[in-house]
Amino acid sequence: MTLCVPRAGAPATAPVAVAVAAHLLDLVGEPDTASVGWEIDWQGPLTVPLADERAVQAACGIMHVHGRAAGRPAPLAVDYASTVAGVLAAQGVCAALLARAAGADVKRVRTSVGQAALLALAQYLAAATADGDDPGDGLPSPAGAGGGHAPTGCPFVSADGVRFELEALDAERWLDFWQLLGADRADTGRGWRSFQQRFATATCSLPLALSATVRRAPFTAVQSAADRSGAAVLPVREDPLPPTVTSPWTLTPFSGPGGTTIGRPRTSTDGAPLRGLRVVESARRVQGPMAGHVLRLLGADVVRVEPPGGDPMRGIPPMAGTTSARFSALNAGKAVTEVDFTTDAGRQAVRELVSEADVFLHNWAPGKAARLGLDADDLRPVRPGLVYAWASGWGDALGPEPPVGTDYLVQAHSGLAAAVRPVDEPPAPSLMTLTDVLGGLVCAHGVLAALLARLRTGRGGRVDSSLYSAATLVPRGPGGPVATDRPLRTRDGYIALGPQARERPGLLARALGLGPSAGADTIASRARTRPTTDWLPGLAAAGVAATPVCTSLADLARDARFAPALVVADHAAPRAPWEFS
Repeated sequence: MTLCVPRAGAPATAPVAVAVAAHLLDLVGEPDTASVGWEIDWQGPLTVPLADERAVQAACGIMHVHGRAAGRPAPLAVDYASTVAGVLAAQGVCAALLARAAGADVKRVRTSVGQAALLALAQYLAAATADGDDPGDGLPSPAGAGGGHAPTGCPFVSADGVRFELEALDAERWLDFWQLLGADRADTGRGWRSFQQRFATATCSLPLALSATVRRAPFTAVQSAADRSGAAVLPVREDPLPPTVTSPWTLTPFSGPGGTTIGRPRTSTDGAPLRGLRVVESARRVQGPMAGHVLRLLGADVVRVEPPGGDPMRGIPPMAGTTSARFSALNAGKAVTEVDFTTDAGRQAVRELVSEADVFLHNWAPGKAARLGLDADDLRPVRPGLVYAWASGWGDALGPEPPVGTDYLVQAHSGLAAAVRPVDEPPAPSLMTLTDVLGGLVCAHGVLAALLARLRTGRGGRVDSSLYSAATLVPRGPGGPVATDRPLRTRDGYIALGPQARERPGLLARALGLGPSAGADTIASRARTRPTTDWLPGLAAAGVAATPVCTSLADLARDARFAPALVVADHAAPRAPWEFS
């Protein structure tokens, strides 16, 4: 993405976030967006001093979750939290305009990079604060414990040196893939649970024997095994620059007329600008549910369509009451109806739900909607003016039969896996679900843009977005963090250092009681001799910004400084990250 220049008068507190928001608002193409004032700062209602992206990642838990697989907190080498904040700001402007159309008096919207980081971590935060044990929370365990996951997060390298990411959505494909490569069945079985749970825990410890197996096979053999077993493999791109994508979502207006009434008339806003709007959501995992979650936080009524017996994800520990904490993080507050799509009665039930809805969104596999008779053209006659949203993995970027579109494959192929790593590490996807979250947010923004277009034209439309297109929204360039950008280990934790430590390393050395020419190893050894709180006053006095790194999301949820942005019940959850006035 080419960053655009923020419009005149836009705040520049968080410049990357501002540029992302301005870019997305330009794509909306509605002149009235300029009439809503918007602001993005670093900390919002948090009482934690935050001054840049690294400080946000450190204090709000991103470094902790991203670094779990490596056994130590680690920064994402991209402005991920700022990108999320930019999307939130653009959503807020669109929602404010929809509220005005329903009679509300909304002039401004505000969000922050800190709140964006918490929203991006919603599932991990819920798991860490539920009744059950979350294997990923607390101080990271050493990389490779229990059989060896590569510290970079990508354990697979073929005999001819191709680094690749693997996806197998069920145990049968996983077992068949490894059997075709000659792996020991016991090793394959031991690795499945950790591999399956890596999306939820951001960790993955696999038997070293599996890595050894692929190191004996050329990539052509690996690809053949994937094709025959139904698994998917993709090489990890070494170029961090994203592919050229004009927009993270596309809107195709329908030809027929549609309704323009949004919500009920009102004269003020209560923080729910989409009140009265109805969304029908049929989605699983993260991307689609996140889109519905954002629309619900903005005030829409969201109805989830689940299979008979409910979504299987509801029962996956850790539990918060009777429901999975991770599931609850993105689906609490939504109404639920169970439907069997395989029957005519079930498909008719969906059409009846859509007949009273403003939005239908799903993240089904390519072709499923057409096979069910529930594609956009099938539902348009049911509800003139419908906004139909498909949140896919790849869109049309990889042709009509793309590989399965999941987070880590998209990170690998889009160059994001290379961009998030320091320059001295090989490219590898983060095990934090970066594109799942961003993909859901982008889908929700496309829906809001389509609803605004419906107000102006009287026509509904189809919104197409994907994990792949969302990944290209993250600004990046060649090069990553240097040694001083990594958290500094102290006796009892870690400190993330501000840019002064890079620009004037002598300041850091003197603040730690060393000579100005002390090297990185000497600085690291010195920092480990005292606890974090002992070092902070001296660093501040020396003019070196320093932020203690969160190493437990459960502790973060108990921190009074974060209370204005979190609600704690069966688990902790981020509050709606917008303030409307």
